Amino acid sequence: MEIAIIIVFVLIVLLIGVPISISNNIVRLDRLCDEAWSGIDVALKRRHDLIPNLVECVKGYMKQEQTVLSQVIALRNEAVHAHGPQGVLAAERALVPALSGLFARVEAYPDLKSSANFLQLQQELVNTEDRIAAARRFYNNNVRAFNVSIETFPGSMFRGGRPEREFFEVEESGVRAPVNVVFTNN
Repeated sequence: MEIAIIIVFVLIVLLIGVPISISNNIVRLDRLCDEAWSGIDVALKRRHDLIPNLVECVKGYMKQEQTVLSQVIALRNEAVHAHGPQGVLAAERALVPALSGLFARVEAYPDLKSSANFLQLQQELVNTEDRIAAARRFYNNNVRAFNVSIETFPGSMFRGGRPEREFFEVEESGVRAPVNVVFTNN
């Protein structure tokens, strides 16, 4: 009789405890994704704060490139006002190539490339890009763990209507493309 009571008690604990544990794990992973997203948000805000300073720095040197500068500022403003991972991702996919284009055009201005202010801003932007990449890796790792937990059994039974989260992947074709170097004799 005592063994039957113990078995019933253990079964009740398992029937209640396991679903609660699984559900709590899904909630924990969901919150980790939110926390990881805030890391991306902070790094992107830092980049967005650097862009106006960068544009001001190059404005005097690149008078004939006003359309490029205006485009970078407009895309930066869109990125600042974007909401949620999808909105931010779309804005960043437009901003990153514009910034790359700006830096490509800077190559034509040797005085600008040697300016102390520009070099400092460029270094800060490089450091910020490294922070964004690290935050993106952390976020994507958490998203992968969350998605796996709600897609596999038994977590799929306790997902509570939570949709899969999307990864934060910015097109980096400009970064991965080979650089063409042209030497000229002056």
